[in-house]
Amino acid sequence: MNRIARRALHTCDVPKDLSAVTYRDAAGEHPDAAGVSSEAIDAIWSSVEALYRTGVHPGLQLSVRHRGEQVLHRAIGHATGNGPRDNASVLKTPMTTETPVCYFSASKAVTALLIHMLAEHGLVSLTDPVAYYCPEFSRGGKRTITLHQVLSHRGGIPAIPRETPIDVLWDKDEIWRLLCQAKPVEVDGAKVAYHAVTGGFVLQRVLEKVTGNSIEHYLDTHLRQPMGMKWFTYGIAPEHLHELATNYATGPTPRFPVSWIVSRALGSDIRTVEQVSNDPRFQEAVIPAGNLCGTAEEMGRFFQMMLNGGVWNGKRICSEMTVRRAIQQFGSLQIDRTMMIPMRFSAGMMLGGNPVGLWGPQSRYAFGHIGLINKLCWADPARDISVSLLNTGIPIVGHHLPALAKFVYTVCNRFPLIPESQRPLVAA
Repeated sequence: MNRIARRALHTCDVPKDLSAVTYRDAAGEHPDAAGVSSEAIDAIWSSVEALYRTGVHPGLQLSVRHRGEQVLHRAIGHATGNGPRDNASVLKTPMTTETPVCYFSASKAVTALLIHMLAEHGLVSLTDPVAYYCPEFSRGGKRTITLHQVLSHRGGIPAIPRETPIDVLWDKDEIWRLLCQAKPVEVDGAKVAYHAVTGGFVLQRVLEKVTGNSIEHYLDTHLRQPMGMKWFTYGIAPEHLHELATNYATGPTPRFPVSWIVSRALGSDIRTVEQVSNDPRFQEAVIPAGNLCGTAEEMGRFFQMMLNGGVWNGKRICSEMTVRRAIQQFGSLQIDRTMMIPMRFSAGMMLGGNPVGLWGPQSRYAFGHIGLINKLCWADPARDISVSLLNTGIPIVGHHLPALAKFVYTVCNRFPLIPESQRPLVAA
């Protein structure tokens, strides 16, 4: 890609020889144990390389598991220093499979499971109104909004007030005050409207009220430590900030109506999102709907645990029923009134569909979550796969979309549907 095109498309510098910027954890890949051919591995990785060549993602990480075995564990590009506006003198830090990346909205899947685990432990009922646990939330007509409605993006509070200063995001008491004051757009749960950041703060407040401890402690105690995660925390500790991958606004600048939809969903434009996500105050904060940090392997591990019916390495993390409740479709396919696209949700997950859905063709049983449109983290029991593709670019609509779709299609094609008798129990 020539320099003029790079400036117009806001892309990073892509070397001709991709091996120079490729990191492979050979010891962490076991395709033979899962019966996966080298041709399938090469095809999937080639689709990732094609996505990288679009220049919209300075760095990417990939983890793919099949039949419980990790068959791909690789990274390509740079964690920092190769953004569209970085000059040649900026130090480039390679992206590796150990580099922590912000999951953005894929965080919602993890936060949702924590709430389902609260229900398993008898601390909440998802059909209870939020106000049952936090009475102050009832203001403005929100008395009947339930935990389940918030989890399934039907809580009626899809966005914080437009004039809210951005630094309110890391002031949990102020954000809670605003959410308690807010008047819902609806209270009956009939319409889907994606809650980009609001739902996470509501769920956090309820969790902390009923446990008497922080959401970070609950995550650490019930997921992170039992599953042996190195990262997988809301935000990141100050001493590790330098290790966190940098986010870059890339691709063509969104124009109306796309820019309007982006602003409606995220509360600001993409350049502001880039600046905020690289702000140490955001990176160190606890934002349950949007700043869990970790690796592709760790998020893949999380979804593999769900595929296993709540078990990881022989250890029971949650009950199989908890997993089933977390992935059960709620409501029908609807136009999401925030993102203005058709979506299927469970109480916490984005679901696939037939004949084609978010997670590819014939993905009716698949569940997962996207992160800022480009990060794709999902599991498909009908194929017995868990997939996590992380990246550092924030393109919206651009020339990379065919390559991104081709990646999903290639994964589905190389892992065809398996007989029902061989599928994980959660596909039943």
